[in-house]
Amino acid sequence: MINIAINTFKEIIRNRYLYMIVFFSIIFIIFSIILWKLTIWEDSKIIVDFWLAMIEVFWLLGVLFVWSQLLFKEIEWKTIFLILSKPIKRYEFILWKIMWFSMTIFIITLFQSILFLVVLFLKDIEIDYLIIWSLINIFLKLEITLVIVFFLSTFMSNILTIATALMIYFASHTFSTLLDLVNKMWNTFAINWIKTLQLLFPPFEALNTKDIIWNFQNFSIWYFTLNIVYSTIYFAIILYFTVVIFSRKKFEN
Repeated sequence: MINIAINTFKEIIRNRYLYMIVFFSIIFIIFSIILWKLTIWEDSKIIVDFWLAMIEVFWLLGVLFVWSQLLFKEIEWKTIFLILSKPIKRYEFILWKIMWFSMTIFIITLFQSILFLVVLFLKDIEIDYLIIWSLINIFLKLEITLVIVFFLSTFMSNILTIATALMIYFASHTFSTLLDLVNKMWNTFAINWIKTLQLLFPPFEALNTKDIIWNFQNFSIWYFTLNIVYSTIYFAIILYFTVVIFSRKKFEN
């Protein structure tokens, strides 16, 4: 299992997409510094929105383009046969892969978050509690996206996995808009159908608290607690089905 962890870490580090993401994130950090000098009105809101969006978007791309290739390359390069020929169970293979990529996301996201909070402190911008929760929620969204990508990659091609994961990501942010439209039509069947469909998608809309920083404060701790619990359960369910599919998957030599 240690070998799986080491090999996973090496694959992540060697992936050219990861370096592209790091490179462009540095460029955007420099751009944000320039933006501070040019911004006159509402600079606090712009800085906060910019940094939170940057952290989420760049790591979303990382999960899609780095992680979606890991299992695909194992199968394409036939290294999966060497790994599974050893005394290791398939669920252990999946769990160690996900754990090490999750650690990579956590460490770099934590570094970006600390840098972000330092910038806010130096700019004398109020560090609202919703900013902290938004950073936590971004990490939860990335973790759920990670396990969805791995789930899809067990039975889809690399490109199809990326396209489907993107579709799920964007669709999961639109249910309140759909419900608002349907409510205006007074269509009970459509409302119930959308609410049922919403249960199949990750709770990204509920985790999207970055859009209401400084605009809405009426949140109880239970709201965030329930979101974390729901996200954890959703993650566990998708992970379970990933393990089940991968355990029954047949690989051709």
